[in-house]
Amino acid sequence: MENSLSKYQKLVQRSTGHYKAFLYDCDGTLADNMPVHALTYIQVAKDKGVTITGEIIDEFAGLPVPAVVKEINKRYNTDFDPEEFAEIRLKLYHDEYINKLLPVDHVVDHLKAHVGKVRIAVVSGGTRDAVEKTLKVLGIADLVETLVCAGETPRGKPFPDPFLAAAEKLGIDPKDCLVFEDGDPGVQSAIAAGMDAIRIDQLD
Repeated sequence: MENSLSKYQKLVQRSTGHYKAFLYDCDGTLADNMPVHALTYIQVAKDKGVTITGEIIDEFAGLPVPAVVKEINKRYNTDFDPEEFAEIRLKLYHDEYINKLLPVDHVVDHLKAHVGKVRIAVVSGGTRDAVEKTLKVLGIADLVETLVCAGETPRGKPFPDPFLAAAEKLGIDPKDCLVFEDGDPGVQSAIAAGMDAIRIDQLD
């Protein structure tokens, strides 16, 4: 609890200033579900006769699932169909894993503390269905003003499109937006969009 409180305080300190909107990633940032996501990739690959490890999932955190599958194909010399793999993985996640996820407490608490003070959006490489259900499980779905999810912009992270779309939906200048992320692609996306970003996994 003390460690979580310390991280929360650091998050509050780093997010003070001129910001008018906070844009949060979902998986690994609000939801402590990256280990669960890794298990679903591993399970789908295993069912197709291929053994992969979770490191590659962490490495490409923030990318849409089909893009991660393409990276798996490169690394493991496999020929998974990215869209089919993504569909199977999403169903497995919904059916067996999503209700087991936990919040990243200091980030969820930060979001809750700023409702009504700044505009709030979630920008995710996950599908809208998965993100909406995740936010419901976390009990914060009603606190988020807008969502930008996989496939809703011409390009996903690490390109700036998702965060620019969120800023446009909120009617906030990108320079007045602060992004909360847990992976390199998301941070690259935020910087490319002209926004400041905080790596929530690097607060210590």
